[in-house]
Amino acid sequence: MRDLPDQIDSWFSSQGWQIHPHQREMLARAADPATLLIAPTGGGKTMAGFLPTLAELSDRAHQGLHTIYVSPLKALAADIKRNLTRPITDMNLPIRVEDRTGDTSYTRKRRQRANPPHILLTTPESLALLISYEDAPRIFAGVQRIVVDEIHALADSKRGDQLMLALARVQALAPGLRRVGLSATVDEPAAIAHLLARHPDPCQIVQADPGPDPDIAMLETRQAPPWAGGGAAHAIPAILEQVKRHKTTLIFHNTRAQAEIFFHKLWMANDEGLPIGIHHGSLARAQREKVEAAMVAGQLRAIVCTGSLDLGIDWGDVDLVIQVGAPKNVKRLVQRIGRANHRYNAPSKALLVPANRFEVVECIAALEAAKAHDLDGEARGPGPLDVLCQHILLCACAGPFDADALYNETRQAGAYAALPRADFDACLDFCATGGYALRAYDRWQRLQRRADGQWHLRDPRAAALIRQNIGTIQDIDTLKVRLKGRGGTPLGEVEEGFAASLTPGDTFLIGGRVVRYESLREMTVEVSRNAGREPKIAVFNGTKFATSTQLAQRILAMFAQPGWPQLPENTAQWLGLQRSISRLPQAGRLLIETFPHEGREHLVAYGFAGRNAQQTLGLILTKRMEEMGLAPLGFVATDYAVLIWGLDRVTDPAPLFDRAALRDGLEGWLAGNAVMKRTFRASATIAGLIQRSHQGQRKSGRQATFSSDILYDTLVKYDPDHLMLRITRDEAMRGLVDFARIEDMLDRVQGRIDHVRLDRLSPLSAPLFLEPGRVPVQGAGQERLVEEETTRLLAEAGLGELG
Repeated sequence: MRDLPDQIDSWFSSQGWQIHPHQREMLARAADPATLLIAPTGGGKTMAGFLPTLAELSDRAHQGLHTIYVSPLKALAADIKRNLTRPITDMNLPIRVEDRTGDTSYTRKRRQRANPPHILLTTPESLALLISYEDAPRIFAGVQRIVVDEIHALADSKRGDQLMLALARVQALAPGLRRVGLSATVDEPAAIAHLLARHPDPCQIVQADPGPDPDIAMLETRQAPPWAGGGAAHAIPAILEQVKRHKTTLIFHNTRAQAEIFFHKLWMANDEGLPIGIHHGSLARAQREKVEAAMVAGQLRAIVCTGSLDLGIDWGDVDLVIQVGAPKNVKRLVQRIGRANHRYNAPSKALLVPANRFEVVECIAALEAAKAHDLDGEARGPGPLDVLCQHILLCACAGPFDADALYNETRQAGAYAALPRADFDACLDFCATGGYALRAYDRWQRLQRRADGQWHLRDPRAAALIRQNIGTIQDIDTLKVRLKGRGGTPLGEVEEGFAASLTPGDTFLIGGRVVRYESLREMTVEVSRNAGREPKIAVFNGTKFATSTQLAQRILAMFAQPGWPQLPENTAQWLGLQRSISRLPQAGRLLIETFPHEGREHLVAYGFAGRNAQQTLGLILTKRMEEMGLAPLGFVATDYAVLIWGLDRVTDPAPLFDRAALRDGLEGWLAGNAVMKRTFRASATIAGLIQRSHQGQRKSGRQATFSSDILYDTLVKYDPDHLMLRITRDEAMRGLVDFARIEDMLDRVQGRIDHVRLDRLSPLSAPLFLEPGRVPVQGAGQERLVEEETTRLLAEAGLGELG
């Protein structure tokens, strides 16, 4: 076991600190090939990850790069730099620490390549860019350690896949590289360890003392939550009261649009003028940094935020977290709770605020899961091939490569451990030629094979274009927003589709302020300040979470209880009324209700499969009903149910849920739907088939859509087995439409359908009638309505007998 060097030990003592057991264990395991540390927020995870580096660099001089730190957030890298610089300066250690992100200047990046610091703090995208340079072997030759912070946040995304491929490349250049993963919230440590390790090397797991359980409760409000909606306006007086009682409160929302709406209403109710800020990923960088600086300085009493503040930045005096809206995912809830009382062995304090009546049940289920340390997670599939295509192109930018060696290297990376050689070869062929239908076009002939068998770039000048388009984050449909006038202040960005719906004079919210749309100039939305009128709401590019399957199962288990003493009385009465009039959904069964309402027939399917899957189910079921002559008119979906209305009664719903028919219906719907084209555009951009940037100029979303739609139609017609179409289908099924969750639901149900025919709507279905986002169905039902309306009007006018 390695001892802590005297000067570091003395520094700890001078701060009045003692090294924690898990920090000492990380020091002892410094030589292990891979180590995953799971420690609570405030437990000194980052220091534990860096202690071996500081110890090694204080013992002996090291030339060049020693340790790479990778964070999901640029702001987190900057925060770590601040926290690391202090002890290094205090101890007068000869260690240079620098960050390298999208915000780093070109000049500084060039200098870092020529003269790397000892510790480089970076992001997955910047690391991927570094491995693409010809001098990558020199840059990485001496690197000893890589520390991946908040690894759980990367494990579930393509950014994580991109990072693990880059790690495999760095490991090939520095065979002695040791890997460290840090996280506070991990549902399956073994799965994260498998992702982190170089296969087949083992990964040691260090579990720190979890500390005291968090103090979590539901916020009590004078007014009961509404039946539907997501704004939680009813809770604003109670939330303001909590803000007054605490030093700094983080108020989390699940979407950026909800955060904007809530902040606006909170500010209007803030009669005492408490300093309150807003922070989310669509705001301008300068505004985010201003809010972050004010938080660190303790100048804000509350910050309305989204996932942009989920991760482990130490934000000063935060002593309360409020989650507005059901958290949808227990792991995310625990991560957010950890933002409060960011100290070791100090309990975090959090309050949950359900936005509507059903979310009361979901919040209670999430509270119980968090207290039981029952974290949820979705199983990941194999490594995505579009990310692999991008990685192959990046490797080619660095110089010639051997296909066999790169294949073996790729299989050492996380989700690609079981990659079939045929899939790798298909990706290589795509990178080299564009595939069968595109190989005649010079622009997609990017790689060539030399006489010695090595692959290289056909035109070395292509490297710059490839580097300009790296990354897996898709922000393809956003436009910048700035105040009108020369040098107008940038405010952030909105989705292009929203901008296209604006006319001069329209108002909307961004950064918590109401602005007036003036014009669209050079792909920038120009606005002016406007303090009046009710604003439109910007449609932001943020994630819309779906309730996890584990949380859904907890809700169903709660429904099976004879009573609900843990629920507020009004919610318990609502569920009791549902049980007496109809029945409550059960695990392992599918509840279908049918009933008449306002002259229409209605069907409700309680699938509890998450919003995306329920939306997809609505689309397929209405298509099936159309084919069966049942004349559906429309549907609306939530996380737990889909409500369909139409002209004809469904007497036996079982045939609607035939697995083969549902899959065929999905295939048919996808074939003629914009979902596939949208998915194709995202995957084709990642894979390098479509460029979003050319010579520093970024294409608009419309330009990218136009070119990708032409490509999609061409491939469907002439090369239906093309790799990109295969990737697109897999991505659409897994992500945008979540069909796998529908199949999971059918597996759980095994044909056990409870069909309840009612004479009126049920208590559990009532909120669905208030839900926004209704989708009309164009078909025979609409045609019959037009015919009936025509007949009625003609009769009313005395013209009915004329035919």
